[in-house]
Amino acid sequence: MTECVSTSRRSLNEYTSLLGEECIQELRELAAPLCGCKVLHLNATASGGGVAEILKTLVPLMCDVGLNTEWHVMQGAHEFYKVTKAMHNGLQGMPIRLKSDMKDTWLKYNALNADILNSNGTYDFVVVHDPQPAGVLQLLHDRNGHRNLGIWIWRCHLDFSNPRPGIWRFLKPYVDVYDAAIFTRADYFPKGLRGPRCFEVPPGIDPLSTKNQLLDNGEALDILRRYGVDPARPFILKVSRFDPWKDFRGIIDIYDLLKKEFPQLQLVLIGGGAGDDPEALSCYRRTFAYTQGKRDIHILWGKNGVGSPELNAFQQRASVIVQRSIREGFGLVVAEALWKGRPVVASDVGGISLQISHGESGYLARSNSDWVEAITHLLRNNNTANSFGSAGRRFVQKKFLITRYLRDYLKIFSDLASLQHN
Repeated sequence: MTECVSTSRRSLNEYTSLLGEECIQELRELAAPLCGCKVLHLNATASGGGVAEILKTLVPLMCDVGLNTEWHVMQGAHEFYKVTKAMHNGLQGMPIRLKSDMKDTWLKYNALNADILNSNGTYDFVVVHDPQPAGVLQLLHDRNGHRNLGIWIWRCHLDFSNPRPGIWRFLKPYVDVYDAAIFTRADYFPKGLRGPRCFEVPPGIDPLSTKNQLLDNGEALDILRRYGVDPARPFILKVSRFDPWKDFRGIIDIYDLLKKEFPQLQLVLIGGGAGDDPEALSCYRRTFAYTQGKRDIHILWGKNGVGSPELNAFQQRASVIVQRSIREGFGLVVAEALWKGRPVVASDVGGISLQISHGESGYLARSNSDWVEAITHLLRNNNTANSFGSAGRRFVQKKFLITRYLRDYLKIFSDLASLQHN
C-alpha cells in the first residue's frame, strides 16, 4: 500500500501564547462542523522540500481539531521520479518535451497508486499534492465509474505562471476532474481549467518547529564554529534544496563582487534534496566545483549532519539571508528567515514577492547590480537591517503561519462540502 507517514502529536493550544485564545477558538469553531471527516493528503515524499515540511505540522493539527487525517506517500521508483522532475521543470517553464515513454511511466505509477487507493476505501476529502500523483483520480474514475469518491483537491505548489504548453496539455485532463485546485498565487491559475474551483492559498511555516524556535545564543555560536564559520565576521546565508531553479551559481557570483569591498565576508550555502528529486546530488556537485579556488565559502549538505537546529542557528546569526531563485512557487525559507528577524534580499519572482514588501521588510532584486546594492546597504546599515527584520517577523506572524494555512483549508473544506450537499 501507499506509505502512511507517522507524525508527532500537536495541539493548537501550543500556539495560544503567539496567537491569542480568540484565534485558537475561531479555528476550533471552524473545524467543528467537519469533526470526524476522513482526510487524506497524498504526495511523493516524506522528506525534503516544502510540501513534506508543511505536512509534518498541518496533518497533526488537522487531527487535533477533530479531522481524521492521514498522510500517505505514493509508491514510486527512480524511473518515475526522473519523469516527474522533468514534468516539474517543464511546468515551471524549462524547455522540456514529454516523450511518449515518459508519459507511459507516469501513467504506470499513477495507475499502481490508484489501485492501492481503491482498496483503502473512500475519504471525505483527498488533497493530492503536485504533478506526481495528479493522475490518480481520473484512473480511479476509469476503474469505478463516477461513484462518490469524496471531494478531491489538487494542491499545486509550483510556480505555474509559465508552464510549457505540451506538458500542461498532457496533465490538464487529469486535473480537470478534480473538485478544486489550490495555487499559491491567483496569477498561477491556468487558463482553460474547466472542472475545479480554483483557490489562492499561500503556505505557512510552523513557528514552534525545531527549525523556527529561538535558540540559545551560545548554542547558535557553537554550531557556527563547528562548521568552520567565524561568528565574529559577517556572513551571507542561502538555504534551499540543491536544484537548478535555486541559482546557486548566481549568488556565488554576487558574493565574488561583494568580497572585493568586504574582504571579511563569508558565504554559507546550506542545501539538501528531496526523496523524489534525482537531480539534487548532481546540482550539489556542480555547485561545489564552482566554488573551488574561492575563499570563505562554506557548502553544507543536509545529509551530513545539518538538520533543523543547525539551519536555525545559521538563520538566526546570518548578517543577510538571500534567496536567489529563477522560479519559486513560494519559498518557505524566506518566511523562516523573516520570522527570525533577519534582513532578507530575494529574487522578485513567484511567491517570494508575497512575503517581502520591498524597502520595508526586505529587498527584492532582479539585476546583479540590484543584488550588490541591496546587500551592501544592509551590511553597512544595522538600523535598516534591524528594522527590516522586525517588520518581516510581524508580517509573517500576520500572514504566513501554519495556523492561517489550517484556517484556509478548513474554510475550503466547508465551502466545498456545502456545495456538494446543495
